[in-house]
Amino acid sequence: MIVARPEEFAGVVADAVESLVRRRPTPVLGLATGSSPLPVYDELVRRHGRGGLSFAATTAFLLDEYVGLPFDHPESYRAVIEREFTGRVDFDQQRVHGPDGQDTDLHAACAAYEAAIVEAGGIDLQLLGVGGDGHIGFNEPGSSLASRTRLKTLTAQTRLDNARFFDSLDAVPRHVLTQGVGTILEARHLVLVATGEVKAAAVASLVEGPVTAFFPASALQLHPHVSVVIDEPAAGQLRLADYYREAYAGKPPWQTL
Repeated sequence: MIVARPEEFAGVVADAVESLVRRRPTPVLGLATGSSPLPVYDELVRRHGRGGLSFAATTAFLLDEYVGLPFDHPESYRAVIEREFTGRVDFDQQRVHGPDGQDTDLHAACAAYEAAIVEAGGIDLQLLGVGGDGHIGFNEPGSSLASRTRLKTLTAQTRLDNARFFDSLDAVPRHVLTQGVGTILEARHLVLVATGEVKAAAVASLVEGPVTAFFPASALQLHPHVSVVIDEPAAGQLRLADYYREAYAGKPPWQTL
């Protein structure tokens, strides 16, 4: 879906989340950090405050977590997601799960995280962003498209991109635990959001490029229910943009995101 203005996508994605939360007695959300989902979280907070949207029975799983950062570190992803979303609504924080980057046995921590997702019944709706190099979660270029939750070493560019959140580049962890591409693909509905001209090349590769481990986000083409919600600048390099606009404008009323 291509929206005319960046602020429109938050309402569209929030509609999908709200529909799930109101429809399912125990919904399971996959939550992403980064700048792209923030307007969606703000809109969900607004609907919680004004429309009575409750997340009390919702379970959440985070895409990734830094290795070695304490849970209460302001840039741990658990702290970020609590600050930006779950702590602003009625989420039970015991239902918010992330990979344990402090575990002394990281392989066991990854296996336990995979098991927790299965025990919860799987993820109903997974929010995603995409990096300029095609990473989803922290699945950097070259990641196996069948990969599971595991330890990954961050690229120099990713650490440089994230340095703005830390006191210095040296303070950015070198390792993370991340859901694998294969793990992400098991969610029942994937919703990827991207805005701005800076994401145009990535969006074109994701939607219309070949499926390749060099661009991990391209694996989303293999999923039966993916919604890509972008603004006009992010759509700038799509060859079939006019068709995508036409298809969305003409979708039947019963067809949701």
